[in-house]
Amino acid sequence: MQRVKALIKVRHSFQTLRFLSHQRCFSAQPNYAPYHDFQDQVLVEGRAKSRAAILNRPFALNSLTTSMASRLKKLYESWEENPDIGFVILKGNGRAFCSGVDAVALYHLLNEGKVEDCKRFFETLYKFVYLQGTYLKPHVAILDGITMGCGGGISLPGMFHLVTDKTVFAHPEAQLGFHPDSGASFYLSRLPGYLGECLALTGEKLNGVEMIACGLATHYCLNARLSWVKECLGNMMNDDPTVIESSLAQYGDLVYPDRSSILHRIETIDKCFCHDTIEEIIDSLENEAAGAYDDWCRTVLRKMKEASPLSLKVTLRSIREGRFQSLDQCLAREYRMSLAAISKQVSNDFSEGVRARLVDKDFAPKWDPPRVEEVSKDMVEYYFTPLGELEPELLLPTALREPYI
Repeated sequence: MQRVKALIKVRHSFQTLRFLSHQRCFSAQPNYAPYHDFQDQVLVEGRAKSRAAILNRPFALNSLTTSMASRLKKLYESWEENPDIGFVILKGNGRAFCSGVDAVALYHLLNEGKVEDCKRFFETLYKFVYLQGTYLKPHVAILDGITMGCGGGISLPGMFHLVTDKTVFAHPEAQLGFHPDSGASFYLSRLPGYLGECLALTGEKLNGVEMIACGLATHYCLNARLSWVKECLGNMMNDDPTVIESSLAQYGDLVYPDRSSILHRIETIDKCFCHDTIEEIIDSLENEAAGAYDDWCRTVLRKMKEASPLSLKVTLRSIREGRFQSLDQCLAREYRMSLAAISKQVSNDFSEGVRARLVDKDFAPKWDPPRVEEVSKDMVEYYFTPLGELEPELLLPTALREPYI
């Protein structure tokens, strides 16, 4: 498509105009509250040998804002330097651990022309994810409740991930006209077979047992026992990872995915999601649904057809590239992709997806382009094009911090 080729060539011009015409501000919220409210969004709990960061926006399912990501990063950096702190815990208040980014806030910022604020959000978030994946001290993330989108990114790169019978994990970004980010292309691409592609393209959910079974979580316990786990961690005076691991394990249960689990469909998933293009994946699912009269295949087909066609193609390439990249490389690429999505130079699908599902809630997004067949290679390529001098790449301290994963 000539229009998109031209866009790629003149991308730096657009970036220059946006750079000059927008001022940066600290918050990703359209109407931000006083500073003490920012502090309240991430609470701190101190014990003798540990510190806990508590996501505290239960009314918004602990969706993440720029101020929250910034505060988390500063807290983690100070705790890492403090010799009296042995390990760190991350948890959420209410029925969610973290439901992902505050997409509605980003939507309003984009409508107000505050693109620089949105860029700041992604930059801050991705730098925290990298800090998490390179943290020098043991880290325990307690994923009790809804864990979606960047909720995985701010927790799964760490050492220990505890899930419960209340955990609901998903990456529904393609249905919002976006892409799984915050390191998702790193950890989803490393799941068994083509399960990562399936989760990223369909938004299918996993429960805590399934997360254990596929390797996304390290420990499992019932929600009813969670208070015991938290008390045990709070009273610990030893920061040896093996001691922390055994302490978490003692509250666990021997669990298996039930018969309806998506993990029992791994052969079908591998058969259908192994293909190189979205068109081939959809054809394979349609053939499977017709031949086996499989309700699951029809359900995931419906979810894919509800998603942004452009996001599907961008997401598939992201997962495939992530399989051969390190965490920092995945984050740098996802940063380019995120800036492309909010630039609206190729498509307005992100804003349209948020409008349809989270703002107006008419669930009738008008995707551009509307069909998978109309998404060109040049449109996808725009999302992966390196940034220019006036739009710096995501800078991560790779020379100083090396991931242990």
